Amino acid sequence: MEAFNTSITLPFSYTFSTPSSSGNTLTTSSGPWMDSRIWSRLPQRLMDRVIAFLPPPAFFRARSVCKRWYALLFSNSFLELYLQISPRHPWFLFFKHKSLKSYIYRNNNNNSGNDRANCEGYLFDPYNMAWYRLSFALIPSGFSPASSSGGLICWMSDEAGPKTLILCNPLVGSLTQMPPTLRPRLFPSVGLTATPTSIDVAIAGDDLISPYAVKNLTAESFHIDAGGFYSIWGTTSSLPRLCSLESGGMVFVQGRFYCMNYSPFGVLAYDVAANMWCKIQAPMRRFLRSPSLIESGGRLILVAAVEKSKLNVPKSLRLWCLQACGTTWLEMERMPQQLYVEFAEEEGGRGFDCIGHEEFVAIMIRGSNKALLFDFYGKRWHWIPPCPFINHGGGGSGSSTSTGEDGELHGFAYEPRLATPVTGLLDHLTLPFQSFN
Repeated sequence: MEAFNTSITLPFSYTFSTPSSSGNTLTTSSGPWMDSRIWSRLPQRLMDRVIAFLPPPAFFRARSVCKRWYALLFSNSFLELYLQISPRHPWFLFFKHKSLKSYIYRNNNNNSGNDRANCEGYLFDPYNMAWYRLSFALIPSGFSPASSSGGLICWMSDEAGPKTLILCNPLVGSLTQMPPTLRPRLFPSVGLTATPTSIDVAIAGDDLISPYAVKNLTAESFHIDAGGFYSIWGTTSSLPRLCSLESGGMVFVQGRFYCMNYSPFGVLAYDVAANMWCKIQAPMRRFLRSPSLIESGGRLILVAAVEKSKLNVPKSLRLWCLQACGTTWLEMERMPQQLYVEFAEEEGGRGFDCIGHEEFVAIMIRGSNKALLFDFYGKRWHWIPPCPFINHGGGGSGSSTSTGEDGELHGFAYEPRLATPVTGLLDHLTLPFQSFN
């Protein structure tokens, strides 16, 4: 089990009401009367199991009850129980938008202030439509979030050259550095998948072959698992000919990393076991706008706006699922036409980005604080309440906010976890790489 920082503070920013007691009973603002004569006699092991089912914000509030509950975060026995029985929380984690231009033309004299602004994240709970603020104060300057998986956020160095990655668990403040990549790159696409016993990372595109040319040529991968096998950026592969990646994240589904290919639209797939790339034709690729790939319940889904005005087909936003054969797409959902009209008016042609996590899909309008949430199980569409922790600027229908960098968010699927022991595997590597301060 990995070591934890015993000086950790509450990672969430929120307000909550304090329970009031009267006699032998306890009442809360949202629950029924509870007889302390019964609840005070619960065995500790049973109480630990109850606490392990709490969502992270409630768990950190509960730590203020007593010393024992406070110490649960540092208890190996509790964390082992937590890893076994704690339910999954398919939430989303957002950061303030940082454009590609800011990476390239960053002012070295002032970049510390910009980097500090990115050391804060905003956690969104789609079940309760609630926002929480997370601190990333321990992240060194010059790094930006690139991917997320298994309770870990992957941060990548901004500077051109061999890329350094940091895996961070924001709930416990742990940082784990990975060895730098072999090839120098500018702003590549990054894919991460972390399980309780393994870590796989893929980096593709933006080979820095000269100071004046950037090409999408190669990819390299990293693997380590509890069985003792590891491959430290030693597995490289060439991307398909005439591919055009747009820098960003990848989606991992059933042994493959996927990312979008542009001009024309298509999907690039990397088979981790076979170390091979291939192209998959996108549905209606000539009529797509703002396509995004997401993972939902073990499926690869493509979300995009469809505009076939010349064929007299109504404009719409659609979701397709890649079938088991790996080449065929099946349309599974379509935004209701009345809602799409409202969405298109808010979007104003600026484009949008999508994130998927289990049964939820979040659709964020670029240059705006507006976002939609789709629930696959309930077949419901909701407007997401604006994040209360950022300055949204003026903004309105069909216009971007007056503070685009402050009002626009980009994010990742995120499953908060109190423990990510898989990062301990990286600590056992004896590698000649320099750690950050």
